[in-house]
Amino acid sequence: MQIAFWIVSGLLALAYVAAGSMKALKQKDAIVASGMAWAENFAPATIKLIGIAEVLGGLGLVLPVLTGIVPILSPIAAACLLVIMIGAVVVHARRKESATPSIVLAVLTAVSMVLGFVVVL
Repeated sequence: MQIAFWIVSGLLALAYVAAGSMKALKQKDAIVASGMAWAENFAPATIKLIGIAEVLGGLGLVLPVLTGIVPILSPIAAACLLVIMIGAVVVHARRKESATPSIVLAVLTAVSMVLGFVVVL
């Protein structure tokens, strides 16, 4: 179980940190131009906040278990990221866009959360 947790959480951490960094560091126009049309409906500060939340959540998936400092925070970070991804699915569905990437990330994040609780507890 621990190996599965590290594989899923490690890959998710990379994905969330990469995607979140892009949202936190790029301007709104560049984000929309890169194919994320949903950003048109959000204020620049909201996009940056989503990006920062994804970066912190991605780090929270692995750092607590890796350092041994309050490892229960890893599955809690996954639960918080799951809420973000459910919101992403809703936004894409309302805009009649493909929500498949968001659904896949949500499912993998839920798996990471369950594995995190199994490994930590």
